[in-house]
Amino acid sequence: MPSTYQAPAGTSVGHIHLKVTDLERSLKFYRDLLGFELTTMYGDQAAFLSAGGYHHHIGLNTWHSKGGAPAPQRAAGLYHTAFLYPTRKDLAKIVKRLIDNGYPISGASDHGVSEAIYLNDPDGNGVELYRDRPKEEWNYRADGSIEMVTEPLDISDLLKELT
Repeated sequence: MPSTYQAPAGTSVGHIHLKVTDLERSLKFYRDLLGFELTTMYGDQAAFLSAGGYHHHIGLNTWHSKGGAPAPQRAAGLYHTAFLYPTRKDLAKIVKRLIDNGYPISGASDHGVSEAIYLNDPDGNGVELYRDRPKEEWNYRADGSIEMVTEPLDISDLLKELT
């Protein structure tokens, strides 16, 4: 039976908390490469990072996973974590940073409502870096549902935002 309850408008994902196998290696990715600010550490087992001074958007811990294997790709679990960038230029900046650092990008898609870059963190967790298009640019189907697509993203056009 479908629920009649609806989450209130303004509800959002507050943070993600990932099990990682090597905390320092993960900090090099999330802090040093993606640029999230380290807000606090719990000894040498956990770290919390944010953008813009929030207490944390990302939690990383090795409580049950230190030295372990990455999560299996063909099993239930987190598909990817998505980080929303405020502007197309901000997305272009992080893409250029990835390219300049030789970090592998596994995909780049135009979803009609957003533009997205896909990569994996050091433990194989999927990461999406994206920006939303303004709602006025979204397409809708005849039934009123949002039309989302997966088309190739023109990275060279995205990088023109930096010139």
